[in-house]
Amino acid sequence: MKKKPSYLLYLFFIILTVSVCLHVYSFWFGNAIPLPVMAGSRWFVIAFVFLYAVRKKSLTTWIMFSMLAGAEFGHDFQSVAIHLNLISKIFLNLIKTIIAPLLFGTLVVGIAGHSNIRQVGRMGWKSILYFEIVSTVALFIGLLAINVSKAGVGVILPEAMAKGTLPEVPKQTWDQIILHVFPENIAKSIAEGQVLQIVIFSILFGIAVALVKEKYRLPMVRFAESLSEVMFKFTNIIMYFAPFAVFAALAYRVGHMGIGILVNLGQLLGTLYIALILLILLVFLPIMILLKIPIRKFIKAVTEPATLAFATTSSEAALPIAMENMEQFGVPRKIVAFVIPTGYSFNLDGTTLYLALASIFVAQIAGIHLSFETQLVMMVTLMLTSKGVAGVPRASLVILLGTATNFGLPVWPIFIILGIDELMDMARTAVNVIGNCLATVVIAKWEGEFNHSA
Repeated sequence: MKKKPSYLLYLFFIILTVSVCLHVYSFWFGNAIPLPVMAGSRWFVIAFVFLYAVRKKSLTTWIMFSMLAGAEFGHDFQSVAIHLNLISKIFLNLIKTIIAPLLFGTLVVGIAGHSNIRQVGRMGWKSILYFEIVSTVALFIGLLAINVSKAGVGVILPEAMAKGTLPEVPKQTWDQIILHVFPENIAKSIAEGQVLQIVIFSILFGIAVALVKEKYRLPMVRFAESLSEVMFKFTNIIMYFAPFAVFAALAYRVGHMGIGILVNLGQLLGTLYIALILLILLVFLPIMILLKIPIRKFIKAVTEPATLAFATTSSEAALPIAMENMEQFGVPRKIVAFVIPTGYSFNLDGTTLYLALASIFVAQIAGIHLSFETQLVMMVTLMLTSKGVAGVPRASLVILLGTATNFGLPVWPIFIILGIDELMDMARTAVNVIGNCLATVVIAKWEGEFNHSA
């Protein structure tokens, strides 16, 4: 027997319809309806989403509600919203305390607990191969999208942006980039949040534990196993704070930037979002179909970490919950612990697509025509450089500035990109998380260890 929709659902759709009609009418007739009435209609809609979240009792639903409420609060109470960033920073700081012990515990158990060192090598080259193929496809989707939309053609640089200054970014030589991958001091790596360095240390430590005698190995494995379990419980506690952090992050972002910035830069932003959707539909979805990955279950597993990453613009915020959800999805913990952190450095599909799009946008807005051959060389350059700055602060800006300089492009158009970088970062970070979650399933399938019954 089918469950009948509640009267609250009907009431919600009625209020939503009324609110949409009011906004359309006001836009069409030039702000004919008072702003308090418009805001009130939006808050009524949000109130019903709140009631739905109370009944649903799901973290994903609460995060969705917090995003809506935060965006509206930032729009209506801008003077208050610009001071709320402290709350989201507290949440991100708490998440950062989880990452190092969680990665250490899960990787040591995955390697030393099974004493299968050969599998580490197999997972390594399989992951790198998969990362390279998918991120290269992402590059060309970004290239296609910006050439079709021509978002940079005819855009005039706002005067406020023309007077700005670009953030200082250190130049990176190849020896510095390679050296940056390996930790010189694990305490320093943890303090600076260098995920890749923590992964390298944990893998080597796990291999060392696997090679010692059993009387030394077993206590260390038990400690690492206990540590990882405790950190997953720690994650669950911190996640209760996530809706408040998401509300504060969205309120601050909207209050700080305002809605008006979308008017002039909407085409660029729309191009990125459409390109990222195409990446999901044309690359991620076919991979899932080809490997017979249960799509609905996968969507359910990644929705929570993806929305959290979208709202906070931080992949780190989503890392613990992404690891936990993918393990529940059926991927062994040892594969999750290896692939996701490695992918955070080498499999940034959303960021890679953004770099291709942003590089051509710089040329378009400067009125410089780039031939197909030049664009192809640029994509090859990005393919190499985007893999080389793993863990480098402001990595995407480093690559974008370097690409513009290498190909004789001006850097002033980057002011425009930085103007909406936070809004672009939301989407590309969410796609990065989805791509890395999918990578764990692909490697698990490749290793023949995916648990279909999970």
